[in-house]
This record gives sequence, structure tokens and C-alpha cells, in this order.
Amino acid sequence: MTGIYDDPWAYELACSFRDVPAEVDVLLAWYAEHAGRPARTVLELAAGPAEHAREFARRGIRATALDLNPAMCAYAAKQAGLAGLEVEVVRADMTDFDLGRRFDLVVTMLDSTSHLMTLDAFTAHLGRAAAHLADGGLYIVEMSHPKDRLTDEPSVGTAWRIDREGVHATVRWGEPSDRLDPVTQIAADHVTMTITEGGREPRVIHDVVPYRFWTATELTAAVRLSGALEPVARYGDFGDVGLADPEAWRMITILRGAEPS
Repeated sequence: MTGIYDDPWAYELACSFRDVPAEVDVLLAWYAEHAGRPARTVLELAAGPAEHAREFARRGIRATALDLNPAMCAYAAKQAGLAGLEVEVVRADMTDFDLGRRFDLVVTMLDSTSHLMTLDAFTAHLGRAAAHLADGGLYIVEMSHPKDRLTDEPSVGTAWRIDREGVHATVRWGEPSDRLDPVTQIAADHVTMTITEGGREPRVIHDVVPYRFWTATELTAAVRLSGALEPVARYGDFGDVGLADPEAWRMITILRGAEPS
């Protein structure tokens, strides 16, 4: 039995509620605002199907996608090729990679940092991201909003439905019985996805995904501990929404390389 990350097509379908072109619009606007120039090269870390990297490439930006899962890497390369896009796909760990070059913009989307289970792993990741930033470059990391785990009123739902081109799917990411360990801040999220297409019998994917919750203050501490990056801005959405705004549903942080002391 394979899990949701071993089925890239199903994973991409599950995440298709995202408006990737609109998000890339904002990412490029933030880069231009804070870097003072347009982005020419981009690296997407823990890229999965590399939807954002493909969208960057569609706009003529030299894009590289990095992921540890071989199925995701193969799928990302195939989809880029089918779309006639040039996306370099690299299989590597987001805590330990060296591509031998630097990028204007590095991004990690969709709370992929939840796969970093320890502070050591997080600081190693930040160091690697910083080492791949060109002079004046930026690292933008998108994480879930803290209220999703710390309050009884989460900003996003755990169940949704998708209808796309004759394919129907229901997704449940997390069950009420899934609990966050108060010591490790790790939860084992139970995932169930049911896919129906072409009148065939429904296909059901069951998985258990370890999820490491990071607070805003822990992120700040990890950045300081790494010593390689410094904060530029923080948003609660892909737009002009502050992290403390009632409408905030993400925790998006913009970082740049730290000035030598």
C-alpha cells in the first residue's frame, strides 16, 4: 500500500483548491518589492509535484524543483515536459543539499516545513536555503497558521471536495481523534482520499502523515539560531493581510541573507 505522497497525481488533485498562478503573482510581487528587482531564477524546496516551479517556468523564469520523494520528482519532471516547460528537478533532502549555485528566490510552499521534525533539522534547512540565495535574494516560506493547532477555531477545514474534469474526490486530512503531542509537537494526521472517475469503482487512499507543528516564536528562534537569515516581512495570506488579522489563514515569512557581523 502506498501513501498520499507516493501518488503524485492524487496529491496534486487534493491540493487543486490552491490558485497557484495567483500565488506566484504575489510571490513575484513580494520579491520585486523587497529585493528591488525582478526574479530571474527560483528554487522550490520540498516541491512535490512542483506546481509553483512549473508556474514560474511558464513565466520565463529559470526554475529548479527539489524533493526527496522519487515518485514526486519523476511526476514533476514528466508534467513539466508535457507542458513544454524547462524545470530542473533534483532529488535531495531539504536539510542537506548543495546545488553549486545560487538563486534569486527560494520558496517552500504548503507547510512543507512540517516535515522538519526537530529544531536541528529546521536550522539545517534554513542554513541550506540561505547558502543558495544570490546576493540580495529572498527566501519565502509558507506555513500553516498557528491558530490551526492552538485554538478551537482553525482557519482552514480538514475536509473538502474536488470536482475537476470528470474526476470527483473527497479529502479528509486529519481526524478529530488526531492529537498533537504536547512534548514533541508532532501529530499523526490520518488522511483519507476517495477518488471517483469515469464511472469506475472509487479508489481510496489511506495514509498517516507525521506533522510537526511550529509556532511563530519557534520560527523566529530557529531563524536567529541559524544565524544565516534575517526576517524582512510576515504575512497571513497571499496578499496584504497581517499574521494577527482575523482573516489570516497562513503564516508566510520573507527572509533574506543575514548581514555579516
